[in-house]
Amino acid sequence: MSAESAGPGPEPGPAPEPGPLCPEHGQALKWFCFSEGRPVCAVCTELGGRCQGHRIRPAEESAEELRNKIVDQCERLQLQSAGITKYVAEVLPGKSQRAVSMASAARELVIQRLGLVRSLCETEEQRLLEQVHGEEERAHQSILTQRVHWAEALQKLDTIRTSLVDMLTQMDDLQLIVSQARQKEQEIFERTEEAEGILDPQESKKLSFDETCAWSPLLTQLWATAALGSLSGTEDVRIDERTVSPFLQLSDGGRTLTFNAKKSKACADGPERFDHWPNALAVTSFQAGLHAWVVNVQNSCAYKVGVALGQLPRKGSGSDSRLGHNAFSWVFSRYDQEFCFSHDGQHEPLGLLRCPAQLGMLLDLQAQELLFYDPASGTVLHTHRASFPGPLFPVFAVADQTISIVH
Repeated sequence: MSAESAGPGPEPGPAPEPGPLCPEHGQALKWFCFSEGRPVCAVCTELGGRCQGHRIRPAEESAEELRNKIVDQCERLQLQSAGITKYVAEVLPGKSQRAVSMASAARELVIQRLGLVRSLCETEEQRLLEQVHGEEERAHQSILTQRVHWAEALQKLDTIRTSLVDMLTQMDDLQLIVSQARQKEQEIFERTEEAEGILDPQESKKLSFDETCAWSPLLTQLWATAALGSLSGTEDVRIDERTVSPFLQLSDGGRTLTFNAKKSKACADGPERFDHWPNALAVTSFQAGLHAWVVNVQNSCAYKVGVALGQLPRKGSGSDSRLGHNAFSWVFSRYDQEFCFSHDGQHEPLGLLRCPAQLGMLLDLQAQELLFYDPASGTVLHTHRASFPGPLFPVFAVADQTISIVH
């Protein structure tokens, strides 16, 4: 705080001299000549004075402007420090907890699947567990490194802010202005510019556990073969007649769909029925656990099979009710000799060398994984991992000949 802002003395008396006086005129140095870089008195600025025509401002006004700049900078530094403190206190602990949780889930998944084929893949189990452990250690180390980095950043910002606060509290107006004139304003804020080089915390993949470390082509192949072989036929998957498009005919106890280019007039319309696209949903939905079913597709050159949410719209010709073109459905599709996996309008081509006669679907809701499998060749055709937002229904579409659920 400057001397001018101090409280009044105990008794009134003559006003004290306002600081240093002009050596030439004996008056208070209330002005600052930027051309000469020194404080001057009012006489120096008048006509005939040595500073006539120079760039001159009242010292108090210049000091106030400079103080305001320093105060603004201190506030920005305080906000930056608060952001980093919140990141370290709230985000990094969550990252650590999620890494532990995801590592635990990955271990359980690896151990569960390898338990089905333990005699064939003990070496693979050990390799994957070590990989998961290594990824967990890497995620923890990244988080620890971040903690150290931001602790140093906070300390640096605090040092800079303390220096600026000292400048505010320990220099009077003239000292502050002289310091500015001698060092130039950019030098006064040199440390502040250094603080601006400390970037705010950003989201980084390096802080997250990489789930793909638990993925192995060998494990997926062996697990799919064992799971589909043991579960196939155990699911009583049937098609809900209320959902069947009028372009489809349902038969064989609710397991076979046949395409008919001529729209059937016999189907009573209802809220569950698809009225444009040749779609149909299963009766039963899956909410948890491991599920497998097989569809015979050898007679069709245009079909889609997969899963969908119950919220899948049923009406109209738009993408909302077209399988694979919305966020409600995940499907494997064939059109002539082209195969792809589709979800939410994203279509991933699948370069298959042969047309599968049957398609097996393996839905693991614990691992949030949907797998398409060719039972004849033992080949995994596609694997999709996602966070499914609700119960899933087997879904079907056919625009050529017939497809049927194997039972």
